[in-house]
Amino acid sequence: MEFVQYCDGLRGALIIYDPQDPYSFLYDIDDESTIITLMDWYHVPSPQVQRQMVPDSVLINGVGNYPGGPDMPYAIINVQPYKRYRFRLLNMACKPNYIFSIDHHKLIIIEADGQYVEPLVVDSIQIYAAQRYSFILETNRPIDNYWVHAVPNLGANSTAILRYAGSPDVDPMIRITPNPVALQETDLHPLYPPLPMLLLEDGADVKLNIVLGKNVTNFNFLINGVQYISPSIPVLLQLLNGDMSASEMAPNGSIYSLPRNRVIEISWIPDFSPGRPHPFHLHGHKFAVIRSAGSSSYNYINPVLRDTVNTGFLGDRVTIRFITDNPGPWLLHCHIDWHLYSGMALVFAEASRDVAASQPLSNSSKQLCPIYDSLPQQNFSLPPPN
Repeated sequence: MEFVQYCDGLRGALIIYDPQDPYSFLYDIDDESTIITLMDWYHVPSPQVQRQMVPDSVLINGVGNYPGGPDMPYAIINVQPYKRYRFRLLNMACKPNYIFSIDHHKLIIIEADGQYVEPLVVDSIQIYAAQRYSFILETNRPIDNYWVHAVPNLGANSTAILRYAGSPDVDPMIRITPNPVALQETDLHPLYPPLPMLLLEDGADVKLNIVLGKNVTNFNFLINGVQYISPSIPVLLQLLNGDMSASEMAPNGSIYSLPRNRVIEISWIPDFSPGRPHPFHLHGHKFAVIRSAGSSSYNYINPVLRDTVNTGFLGDRVTIRFITDNPGPWLLHCHIDWHLYSGMALVFAEASRDVAASQPLSNSSKQLCPIYDSLPQQNFSLPPPN
């Protein structure tokens, strides 16, 4: 269950601050107090979690309540009046997505998944597992307490309190925002345009279609008819061992070889797989979302750049593009951890020869991994499916 240790609590926020932040002039405060984490909590260890189980609790900054549980105090987000805060919102859940909002406050989005975007003013943000957003919040409302909402697509809602300095220690009043503006991914546009080669309408060098499915026998997840089973030998070591083609590498059927410095286009084809919506995350790259879930059009002008995309519901055809400028083995997977654990993943072996040439292994390096040192030259065997 190595994938789902995350669901048992092995997770946390890692914030990297940009000394050249182009939006630093728009906010006054950005520190450990402005990190907001959303996650699910299951009240049993991960091996006992049933696949269709609804999370028992939603946690905001690690705090939450549940029916029949102890009366826990709400998480408090303390702010000073008339300041500008850069909040960093992270969905660290194993499964749900959340609609996040703060009563009577606008959220000015400036970053998605580590990529700066043109400022976008919204009232709520739907955030999928593994996605991250930065938004600026101006504390220009009357000094008081305000509800912070995290409404999941599975399970009960959760709330926290935004507390202005000088406010009494009481629960907020209920406030309704008329005609709220929700985030639409198609309204996000990059601050720095991607390379032109990424935006040519017919400019994709390699096109890959992804069909998601489920094994009717064991109910594990499939990509293009194959369940990903973590190999006993990491793909990187297989590449360093000299294996260059997908047919030589394990897990067989889950490795896709990609050439260097090419535009790769990936489309999720409408299918009947369960468990939607699936948030797919690509390691090693940012990508342009050429077509978003819920949209019927393609954006070859200013698509958002990010690394985790919601692939939507039945009928959606989400399309992304990236450039193979980072040789290595890169995982593409659903970030619902229960789906990843049961096979919804594949590996891109990008510029395989360049990986081996750029990282030669010395004899002393090989001694660090006796298993690697004793490997046959090719044809790694798969472990039996769980």
